[in-house]
Amino acid sequence: MFGENSLFKRNQALAVNGNTVNNQTADIKITVRGSDFYWAICAAMTVATFAFIGLGLTKPRSHRVFHYITASVTMVAAIAYFSMASNLGWTPIDVEFRRGDHRVAGVNREIFYVRYIDWFITTPLLLTDLLLTAAIPWPTLLFVVLVDEVMIVCGLVGALVRSSYKWGYFAFGCAALFYIWWHLAWESRRNANRIGTDVGRVFLMCGSLTAFLWLLYPIAWGVCEGGNVIAPDSEAVFYGVLDFLAKPIFGAALIFGHRNIEPARLGLLIREYDDDPAVIGGIREKGVTNGTSGTHAAEPTPAGTTAEGTTATV
Repeated sequence: MFGENSLFKRNQALAVNGNTVNNQTADIKITVRGSDFYWAICAAMTVATFAFIGLGLTKPRSHRVFHYITASVTMVAAIAYFSMASNLGWTPIDVEFRRGDHRVAGVNREIFYVRYIDWFITTPLLLTDLLLTAAIPWPTLLFVVLVDEVMIVCGLVGALVRSSYKWGYFAFGCAALFYIWWHLAWESRRNANRIGTDVGRVFLMCGSLTAFLWLLYPIAWGVCEGGNVIAPDSEAVFYGVLDFLAKPIFGAALIFGHRNIEPARLGLLIREYDDDPAVIGGIREKGVTNGTSGTHAAEPTPAGTTAEGTTATV
C-alpha cells in the first residue's frame, strides 16, 4: 500500500515552491495541470536527448556534428521545462490588460524568463543545424544567429515590460523573425538545392517545419505574455506543443534526413584524430609518444642540419 501511494503521489511542485517571488505573489499562475504538462514535455526532451546521442554513437566521430547539435537543443530544453514544471524561473509582472475571465483575472501574471534563456541557447543551435545543412558561409550563418538572438531578447524584454511599450519590442522581434523566415525560405533553400536533391529535400522538410512553427510563436506571445488572453495552463500547452514539434520532432527528421549525407559535401571537413597525419606520420612513425613505455623520443637535431643529417641550405 505504501509503495502504491508513493508511486501515484501527486505533483507537489506548486506546494513546495509556491507562487511568491521577491515578496510578490502572482495572481495569474499555472495550476497542477500546467505543471504536469511541463513535466511531460521535460520527459520528452530528456528521452530525445539520449536518443540523439545514442544515434550519434553509431556514426564515426566526424559524422556526429548534427547529432550533437540537436542533442544539445533538447538537453537545454529539458532543463528549462524541469524549471517550469517545478514552478521556478519566473517573475510576476503586472499585466497591461485586465480581464474579467477568472482564469486570467488579477493584477500580475507569472512570466517564465527561463523559457527565454532556453530559446536564447537553443534557437541559434536549431538555425545552425539548418544553415550547416544548406552549407551557408560562416559570416552569413553568424549574422543570422545574431538576428535570432536579437529576436529572443526583444521577446524577453517585451514580456517583462508592464506598459504598452512592450509592443515596440514585439515589433522589433517580429522584424528579426521575418528576416530569418526570408533567409530560410529563399537564400538557404536555394543554396541547399545547389548541393543536391537529397540535401535540398532534407532542408525543405526541416526548414519548412521550422519556418511554419516559428510564425506561431508571436501569436502565442501575443495571447500569453503580451495580451493576457489565455490562462498560464493554456500557455503551457501552446508553447509546449510548439517546442515539442520544433525540437524533438525537428531533430528526428533532420537526423533521419542526414543518414546518407556526407558532412564533407556540406563543406564540413572534420578530421578523425586517429587519421590525423600530424599524429600518425609526424610523431608516431618517429617513435615519439606522450611518455608511453617502450618508445623513445627523437634525438634533437643539430642546428643547420635536417633530420636525415644533410646540411640545410638557406
